[in-house]
Amino acid sequence: MSTELVSTDLSGAPELALEWHRAGRGAALATVVQTWGSAPRRVGAQMVVSGDGQIEGSVSGGCVEGAVMVEALEALEDHKGRLLEFGVSDGDAFAVGLACGGTIKVLVEPVGTVLDEAVLAELVSARADRRAVAYVCDAQTGGGRLVSEGFSDRFRLDRSGVEDDGMFVAIHNPPLRVAIVGAVHIAQALVPMARIAGFDPIIVDPRSAFGSEVRFPGEVILEDWPDEAMEQIGLDARTALVLLTHDPKLDDPALHIALRSDTFYIGALGSTRTHAKRVDRLSEAGFDAAQIARIHGPVGLDIGAASPAEIAVSIMGELLRVLRKGA
Repeated sequence: MSTELVSTDLSGAPELALEWHRAGRGAALATVVQTWGSAPRRVGAQMVVSGDGQIEGSVSGGCVEGAVMVEALEALEDHKGRLLEFGVSDGDAFAVGLACGGTIKVLVEPVGTVLDEAVLAELVSARADRRAVAYVCDAQTGGGRLVSEGFSDRFRLDRSGVEDDGMFVAIHNPPLRVAIVGAVHIAQALVPMARIAGFDPIIVDPRSAFGSEVRFPGEVILEDWPDEAMEQIGLDARTALVLLTHDPKLDDPALHIALRSDTFYIGALGSTRTHAKRVDRLSEAGFDAAQIARIHGPVGLDIGAASPAEIAVSIMGELLRVLRKGA
């Protein structure tokens, strides 16, 4: 049975393939299009091979990269795409951290012949601009186009895969982000959890004593007023917003921006009574019931959370539920 696993390619393989091709080195892009069993890499994983034999990225964690490189060099010679199938042995799988082996199919596309340079350049531009696009091609031969509509479930789940008609759909979503307004103790627990879950956290707090490097080492901290920070961040469909101050002076300006944006999740800390007052203020500011209903308040799943860490768990749980299953 074919298994399509959630994946978002962040390897930079498309960017590197375009760079190498334009530099005259030649480049072929190899993409995992199907997996069975415990394959080492997920559908959508990519590696790029240059005409002089340099490789970057991975399609199997080290099991079959050498064989893929040989096939990619041949593809660059004969200007034809090809679909490769590999069985990953139990021993090889164990070496890369899996309990058992599996099978993977890898599509190899030479850039400039099978994979059109203009299509690749458009893909690279979309990724740089944080625009979600899908690369759709024949799973056997490659050579496709970019689309930004349709495949709503695949976009929502970050799930690349082969359709019933034999077309491979490679989802290129922008990286997930979570903007956290209020550098409080809950945020100190939420930030590392968000990173583990694959989100890039951005902390917003104009109070420098709260949003300090000591409290959040190595993290992005914006000391701007929340509405200014939201404009700078650019809330989009791959960004969540979590408000942790329950202070109207900080939360409301951010909400005014968020409710007019495509952000997929808005959560606000506070009691039921606090949220009711928030709803009244937003109604007075001109927001309608449907807009206000986008706010998850009180924030988080009702798991009886008590400590800051438990509240952070409840927030991540709700945020992920909305991302994967919808509001």
